[in-house]
Amino acid sequence: MRLASLVRQIYPDIDADILSSKIVEAFWPEGTKPRKRGRLPGNNLWTEKDALLITYGNSILDGSHKPLDLLHDFLLRYMKGVVNGVHILPFFPFTSDDGFAVSDFRAVNPQLGDWADINRIGDAFHLMSDLVLNHVSSQGAWFNAYRQGQAPYDRFFFEASPDDDLSAVVRPRTTPLLQQVDTVNGPRHVWCTFSHDQIDLDFRNPEVLLEFLRIIRLHVDNGVQIIRLDAVAFLWKEVGSSSIHLPQTHAIVQLMRMLCDYAAETIILLTETNVPKAENLSYFGNRNEAHAIYNFPLPPLILHAMMSGSARYLRRWQSGMPPAQLGCAYLNFTASHDGIGMRPAEGVLPPQEQARMIQTVRDIGGLVSMRALPDGGEAPYELNTTFFEATSRTFKGEDALHFDRFVCSQTIVMSLEGIPAFYIHAMLATPNDHAQVARRGMNRAINRHRWDYPTLQAHLADTGSIHARVLAALSARLRLRARQSAFHPNATQFTMALEDRVFGVWRQSLDRFQSIFALHNVSDEVVEIPAVSMNLIEDEDWIDILSGEKIDTFADTIELAPYQCRWITNRAQPG
Repeated sequence: MRLASLVRQIYPDIDADILSSKIVEAFWPEGTKPRKRGRLPGNNLWTEKDALLITYGNSILDGSHKPLDLLHDFLLRYMKGVVNGVHILPFFPFTSDDGFAVSDFRAVNPQLGDWADINRIGDAFHLMSDLVLNHVSSQGAWFNAYRQGQAPYDRFFFEASPDDDLSAVVRPRTTPLLQQVDTVNGPRHVWCTFSHDQIDLDFRNPEVLLEFLRIIRLHVDNGVQIIRLDAVAFLWKEVGSSSIHLPQTHAIVQLMRMLCDYAAETIILLTETNVPKAENLSYFGNRNEAHAIYNFPLPPLILHAMMSGSARYLRRWQSGMPPAQLGCAYLNFTASHDGIGMRPAEGVLPPQEQARMIQTVRDIGGLVSMRALPDGGEAPYELNTTFFEATSRTFKGEDALHFDRFVCSQTIVMSLEGIPAFYIHAMLATPNDHAQVARRGMNRAINRHRWDYPTLQAHLADTGSIHARVLAALSARLRLRARQSAFHPNATQFTMALEDRVFGVWRQSLDRFQSIFALHNVSDEVVEIPAVSMNLIEDEDWIDILSGEKIDTFADTIELAPYQCRWITNRAQPG
């Protein structure tokens, strides 16, 4: 009944019962069947042990082995016990956008490896894959069949007219929205939200939805546990509207969530919506859409705190964030394969503070990408830099505290309610790759370095190298974090009202057994905070598990060195 109701909402002119049967057949082909009852929302889909590494399938190369084999070796050698999940960015055949212009959703890019390599990684780690469901490659089989008028692909792509009023359409790019293409039925104008090599699909045709449900099944059968819905906000289009976050988009996410909850396998649905807070939170729905959403405001807000030496805006934003609904979780991160998105900072960081960030990123050699505005103007869309490089300078200038500042930024991610995720180039302290930008002609290449594996291993074997130091520091904290029940993704969180130089949260485990006061000095100054600002129960022993220091509950103040972090707990669970 619920499935048919959603189908009627999305496709009111189609027989809901017939389409519902097709949906079930697509998601549960012959030989498989749904659970008798769907999973109820709860806190058991994840634990404090969960942390993700984000990487391309070819972030590590050596010129002789398959990249996925090298990634598998890297994960087992350096990441086992540090993270238990890996997000391999699109590993399919593609034509542009580093994998996000997919030409074949059912194959593994042979330049990376094959399904057996994906399975091998999935056997050792929770695996996340991308469902790039808004668009496909202009050179793929689907679009070629569309141009030839071959069913069912002749109705797979969204067409519009240059005469249509498209002024309200929200875009993340500055390229023209429509592209004229020749077909056997004459010229057509197809919708291209992101680029002219990425042609938007038309979900008004239910055959498109059915095909993606079959693709999800293929992923799940190959060991994928987390399905990332890429660019999902743009899924449904209507001429004359903003064509973002439309009701049909939310209904499709609800439909997918329902199917995942009835699957015998554990499937977590994650939405990728790089938009301001309220729009992003809407993808939790009423505990009936995404299991998890990206916490997109974190990257610009944490970076601003590190550059400015003040957590004022980060604290104000975090204080106003609701706890994730039952059965839901935030995915927390600072660095990803894309740039540091500035749209989520809208309405949170004042324009002058954003301008200071942009200038500081430019001062360290970073780049800025723009987006088109409805009035024909442009606005900053993202900062293009590795997060490690971005923290090399503050608004004051360069100093000798880069390492401590960067580790502090990543520790904040570990401390917050939600599941932490770390881009491989953050874990490895990778610098900006200007050569890649020049060679490939795209700003985002600055943050997509491809390591030569022997070179990387030599760096990591040198304990004095910045790469080894950062990896060791972050790994040690993640191992320790995984043992603390107060860091369960849904454990209670309260944002502490401390002075601007310190960002603090109080976490308490679901069973109320463990409390952790997580303090982060985001400044280059020694800071003393009043001990009374924390509820340190006097008849319990408190210890900073990051330093091993016992905390005197009768002391007047607690001191933090520049960029020092403290995890002060009453129930130490050593890693």
